[in-house]
Amino acid sequence: MSEDLFQQAAVLIKSSRRAVVFTGAGISTPSGIPDFRSPNSGLWERYDPFEVASLSAFRQHPEKFYAWISPLAAAAKAAQPNLAHTCLAEMEKAGKFEAVITQNIDCLHQKAGSSKVIELHGSARTATCQACGKHYENDWLFEDLLEKGIYPRCADCGGILKPDVVLFEEMLPVDAWSEAQRMCESTDLVLVVGSSLEVYPANSLPEIALRHGAKLIINTITNTHMDRLADVVIHTDLIQAVPQICRLVLGK
Repeated sequence: MSEDLFQQAAVLIKSSRRAVVFTGAGISTPSGIPDFRSPNSGLWERYDPFEVASLSAFRQHPEKFYAWISPLAAAAKAAQPNLAHTCLAEMEKAGKFEAVITQNIDCLHQKAGSSKVIELHGSARTATCQACGKHYENDWLFEDLLEKGIYPRCADCGGILKPDVVLFEEMLPVDAWSEAQRMCESTDLVLVVGSSLEVYPANSLPEIALRHGAKLIINTITNTHMDRLADVVIHTDLIQAVPQICRLVLGK
């Protein structure tokens, strides 16, 4: 049964001219990065997101935020792309996908070789001073938080640095959202990999693509509210599914 679905997905991808990929936390869990919503194992099973990962919580108790994110930062630093990441990068290089639109902040798509990655929820690679607005790059978080054991402050004014990731109570980055929206309005195919399609407004992007006539492929273990609208639904482990689809698309 799965082989038939892999073949159907490959046919749609090969016939597409402006395909995009939409990924969620599920693509990174095989690389050792925990997701947020899985029953019994998701991070929000153990933490109240509004106490550790909201903008107001960060402003009131940055030490709690950094205590929470420190092990995640360590996992992200140690993580390597898995087969799903590398196969998506291979298909992009072969001209089968125009971009990866991701909800993830772990940079594994970039590590795998994807050249066009739209990060809807920001990136942990960079930070901004909450006092003077100075921008920091180059893995600032790992150096200060993991190596020195302190939460980072601005070298100019001493203000607290906040990673450029989207917390609860924050809007998505305007440029990233606008670009992703434009791509979904013009794409003819969206491949969803590892997303439960529960997080708004990111989950509205496949719906935008459908309204503009795009085909939809969904590869997740669990059901999503958009399964009934998809052209192909593959409830198979993405570590198996994506490489199989890639093999069929690229003829390997």
